[in-house]
Amino acid sequence: MPIFFGLLALGAAAHAAESAWDCSASAYTYFVPEDSDYLQPTVTADRGALHLEARYNYEDLETGSVWAGYNFAGGEEITFEFTPMLGGVFGTTDGIAHGYHASLDWKRLGLYSESEYVIDTGDRGDSFFYTWSELTLSPSDRFRGGLVLQRTRAYENSRDIQRGPLVGFSIERVEITGYVFNPDDPRPLCVVAVSAKF
Repeated sequence: MPIFFGLLALGAAAHAAESAWDCSASAYTYFVPEDSDYLQPTVTADRGALHLEARYNYEDLETGSVWAGYNFAGGEEITFEFTPMLGGVFGTTDGIAHGYHASLDWKRLGLYSESEYVIDTGDRGDSFFYTWSELTLSPSDRFRGGLVLQRTRAYENSRDIQRGPLVGFSIERVEITGYVFNPDDPRPLCVVAVSAKF
């Protein structure tokens, strides 16, 4: 643990002079069949190698989490970004978590994944692995389409892994994406996401 935070501090110090803060905010609205709809907001801030993040309604409803991580990036024709993170979870679920963000891009093809494992400090038997992954093709800079899958316990569902199509549009620094999970169900789960970078 001390080594991890030491790397964070070194990375942040090395890039502080040459990098400004890059921030983003997103809001995912979940339209849950036969249950209450809810909003899942996330805010991130990056400066050089340092990554900070806060989420709500992600690990569980009425639950927040805060994260710190270290950014790695590289590649030329094929580019990648990888951010391992540690976090604290509090609210309906209390615990500690470790996870990552990762992306791999080649020409117009993109793979994105974020996963975490939450150790529930109230009941270790309730510890859980979460994941969200997207495979997309972008015919233009403003449009992308593809497939998404997720594993969550923020709401009740009959499938361990949910999957479906996605379509996204971007205008300058704002992106709007629609997701349909389990499209073969009589009432699929729909999610609308709005994100902005600033």
